[in-house]
Amino acid sequence: MSYTPTPEDRFTFGLWTVGWRGADPFGDATRPALDPVEAVHRLAALGAHGVTFHDDDLVPFGSSATERDAIIARLRTALDATGMKVPMATTNLFSHPVFKDGAFTANDRGVRRYALRKAMRNMDLAAELGATTYVAWGGREGSESGAAKDVRAALDRMKEAFDLLCEYVVSQGYDLRLAIEPKPNEPRGDILLPTIGHALAFIDRLERPDMVGLNPEVGHEQMAGLNFPHGIAQALWSGKLFHIDLNGQSSIKYDQDLRFGAGDLRQAFWLVDLLESSDYTGPRHFDFKPPRTEDSEGVWASAAGNMRNYLILKERALAFRADPEVREALRISGLDELAAPTAEDGLRSLLDDRSSFEDFDADTAAERGMAFERLDQLAMDHLLGARG
Repeated sequence: MSYTPTPEDRFTFGLWTVGWRGADPFGDATRPALDPVEAVHRLAALGAHGVTFHDDDLVPFGSSATERDAIIARLRTALDATGMKVPMATTNLFSHPVFKDGAFTANDRGVRRYALRKAMRNMDLAAELGATTYVAWGGREGSESGAAKDVRAALDRMKEAFDLLCEYVVSQGYDLRLAIEPKPNEPRGDILLPTIGHALAFIDRLERPDMVGLNPEVGHEQMAGLNFPHGIAQALWSGKLFHIDLNGQSSIKYDQDLRFGAGDLRQAFWLVDLLESSDYTGPRHFDFKPPRTEDSEGVWASAAGNMRNYLILKERALAFRADPEVREALRISGLDELAAPTAEDGLRSLLDDRSSFEDFDADTAAERGMAFERLDQLAMDHLLGARG
């Protein structure tokens, strides 16, 4: 298998990723600003499928209408020249000081109304450029003080915001679905809708739940100590995996945004195995940050590493699933039994079946070894390249 990406792999990057200048709370930027047009051309040359953006990544906050039109025209020219797509867009509702207490859930009603209009304005551009997914990350929707935020009222306002945004999409006739991006903390101490599970429960309360799904990020779930492939499996099971952000994270700490595969490699392997065996057809989107140690050329080496690691893990996962010894180990470990209904004959038959309880030999069943270690070692052998 070739590890050289092509547009058919559907790898996409946010302009904010390769464009990150390396500034952090303790240090200034280490790289110059990157022209979005250069980013489009460089990513296309690496084999990427498309780019994504926050409104302010493309058009600096406060730009005039004339400046905005000129910037968008330059991006269009670059997209046309390279064949790159814009599958997703989002709105920056966290950088400007006006959003210091949130956007859709700010205590200040005027800020909430401004945030909605800002999001709708960028939805217009997203639809114009052909995007079909609109991501919403509530980075400032939260609190550090229990008294500062009535969470029940905040969730009312969050619901109101998503209901209005969905209504706007329908009224404009856009082919857009909204995707919530959960995150437990950073930059706020506690962010609303912190995990996949919280977001799924929230979506069920919306007026148009069919229009809203998820954009989970590897590092965000792992920051909460959760198993990311398990979360993605539940999102798929719920029919709510609209988009996905791939990166690397090492344990429970700040949001590292390492290149994909550079964090928890085992979870990365199982994630690729899951995605490639599922019905997910959306972009494989990288939301990473090239380390501030890198110069401008190092940015592109880091970007290429995301795609190469995904393709290597894809090859390893496919080989794992095709291995006859693995298939036998899966059978011995009972995976075929798990796929069978527990009581396909219904409650009455279950209650009447003495073998299900009265005559069930729990001690004998407990003696059965599950052979998971052998199965897991086979996976490790494939992951590490010790098997063909």
